[in-house]
Amino acid sequence: MKTGQTTAVRLALALVLLFSPVVMAQNGQKPVYLAFGIVPQQSASKLAGLWTPILAYLSQKTGYTIHFKTARDIPTFEHRLAAGDYDLAYMNPYHYTVFSRRPGYRVFAAEKGRMLTGIIVVRKDSVYQNIAALDGLTVAFPAPAAFAASLLTRAQLRTVGVSVVPKYVSSHDSVYQAAAMGLYPAGGGVVSTFDNLDPAIKEKLRIIWKTKEYSPHAITSHARVPADVIKRVQQAMLEMHQDPQGKALLSAINFQGIRIATDGEYNDVRALKIGLLDKLVAANNGAR
Repeated sequence: MKTGQTTAVRLALALVLLFSPVVMAQNGQKPVYLAFGIVPQQSASKLAGLWTPILAYLSQKTGYTIHFKTARDIPTFEHRLAAGDYDLAYMNPYHYTVFSRRPGYRVFAAEKGRMLTGIIVVRKDSVYQNIAALDGLTVAFPAPAAFAASLLTRAQLRTVGVSVVPKYVSSHDSVYQAAAMGLYPAGGGVVSTFDNLDPAIKEKLRIIWKTKEYSPHAITSHARVPADVIKRVQQAMLEMHQDPQGKALLSAINFQGIRIATDGEYNDVRALKIGLLDKLVAANNGAR
């Protein structure tokens, strides 16, 4: 981890301790714990370095204790969403359309100023110049239900008559690394994670194709979280870009800011009628 990231994480931990339930209880406030799950598009260590300072900042602004959580891979994250393990969660738009039904996550915010776009990348020195050249080849993707990186890219490739063999490698960063090393001729990702990629890997890759734009990742709350708690977290998020410290933290994850988002914005994804996770939701519901 870089020196700047290490310092940020230490600051984050100090702030979390400052606003721990013990301190709050001494001040007569009722302690509030919130587990914030982040979709594992990148490694857990990288996500922790980026998001722990943000959640510590939000803990400071709200007086709540907001913990960073993720999962080892996207399928595990999906199982945890289905079980309602997270109080708050940052998830892809397809995940939102699934888990807003059961167990009942509700969007309250999203990234400001950007839609979600899937991409196909190849090595910079690759002979492949367009997606037609990938027909019949094995292409790396993060996970079956990674929305823009897997679902959209594969679906739109099929519409133009390009059939590829998917190889799922667990995360966006794993896709980029595999493509950069030449393990696979190409890989699927999204613009935001590509922009946030380690420069040493990014400089070895080039984008040869992009999908249509769709609604961005959703920042959500489980139905059990009280409305006044959500409102306070939402307000702290909306004000981040107005504060130099908050703006710097958002910049680290390539966010221009955070805006209010509503359930209806995700009807563009619902219209695709993707049923990939229906069995997971049904199985989890039956186990209750």
